[in-house]
Amino acid sequence: MRTLSLSALSALLLATLLLGACSKVDRGGRTDTPTSGNISFVADESFSPIIEELREAFEYDYPEAHLKPIYTNAVEGLQQLKDLKTCLLITSRPLNEREIAYMHTKSREPVIFPIGYDGIALIVNKANNDTCIAEKDVKRILRGDITKWNELVPGSTRGDIEVVFDNPSSATLQFVVDSLLDGKPIDSPNIVASKTSKEVIDYVDKTPNAIGIIGSNWLNDRRDTTNTTFKKNIHVMSVTVKDKATPRNSWKPYQAYLLDGRYSFVRTIYAIVADPQKALPWSFANFISNPKGQLIVFKSGLLPYRGDITIKTVHVKQ
Repeated sequence: MRTLSLSALSALLLATLLLGACSKVDRGGRTDTPTSGNISFVADESFSPIIEELREAFEYDYPEAHLKPIYTNAVEGLQQLKDLKTCLLITSRPLNEREIAYMHTKSREPVIFPIGYDGIALIVNKANNDTCIAEKDVKRILRGDITKWNELVPGSTRGDIEVVFDNPSSATLQFVVDSLLDGKPIDSPNIVASKTSKEVIDYVDKTPNAIGIIGSNWLNDRRDTTNTTFKKNIHVMSVTVKDKATPRNSWKPYQAYLLDGRYSFVRTIYAIVADPQKALPWSFANFISNPKGQLIVFKSGLLPYRGDITIKTVHVKQ
């Protein structure tokens, strides 16, 4: 049996105490562990429905963990990460090389991984039955080439097309500019900027000539376990890559169509972790990417990043 002298034991205890003291200093006052404590993190507001479901599930599994999401826009969220005001950001794009280099100057090593896919949905008023649209026409509306409904649907009396976004700095608007307009700004004369995704839905619900653009995770009817219905107070438009949209060639942002590419307005959701302590922010981000978190993403109506999903054709006898 190995033994320690009294002097050696005292030296060991002193070293342990000093190490503990250094650890507390290095943690910057944080007391969270991977399964306990109180932390805040930042997420784009357009992802708040799925983030709330994931947060509730994580806190159920770890009752001593308390997470406070701060919902904001993509620009402000990134700034909070760069200012070291948060260790976890959930947004719609990864960091670029310049942003990663900047984080390195702050002694942070960001880890970036995708956690799911969200459809960018187009919604119209419940009284509007013109719900099929070609991708090229969406771009023409955003560029300002089409400004009235009768230019899109001959004979329509709805007047001007009002395009409604959640926020001028949101991840949704960022996707539209980067992916649909090749980085060029929106040039429609009838743009309405709300503050939140809920306000977009409320505006479209009251405005017959509006088209709202929001993340599809806001639209799923939680009462429907098959994830095949959307909220009843608005219509979700079907989109096609064909020149002319018809009910037979256009698709809504259902999971299956996000997966097989028939619905083309799809964005990736990313978790960006810059947590030197590998504590609660890191643990929650890993929970989202692990099987249980991915199952929650799937049940919410979004498409999980991980998982072996098989689409089967079912023939129903009449």
